[in-house]
Amino acid sequence: MRERAKEQKAEAQKADGESQVLAKIAGMPEPDRTMAERIHAIIKASAPSLSPRTWYGMPAYAKDGKVVCFFQSAQKFKTRYATLGFSDKASLDEGAMWPVAFALQELNAEVEERIAELVKRAAS
Repeated sequence: MRERAKEQKAEAQKADGESQVLAKIAGMPEPDRTMAERIHAIIKASAPSLSPRTWYGMPAYAKDGKVVCFFQSAQKFKTRYATLGFSDKASLDEGAMWPVAFALQELNAEVEERIAELVKRAAS
């Protein structure tokens, strides 16, 4: 909650979301930092309409002020994998059930392509 209060204060001061995201990423331990940097680049290239910002202390990407997707470092909650998550604002609906979070242990060409597809679809 403290992280969210800081974010709201920064938003009120019209702080630049891109620099906030990059600062959060820079503060992550490896290998999460490298993964977050690559995901940031994929999201910016795949869905330039999404605006970088922080959300509960995590790098996130928003459309019209609403978070669409976010990256959660494995270290943040001491889990064994990082997570790429999507909010209910993401256009990923598919039938009666669909995934909204994906575990990430490493990035390769196939995973990066899948992330790009998901982000494009989520932002549409």
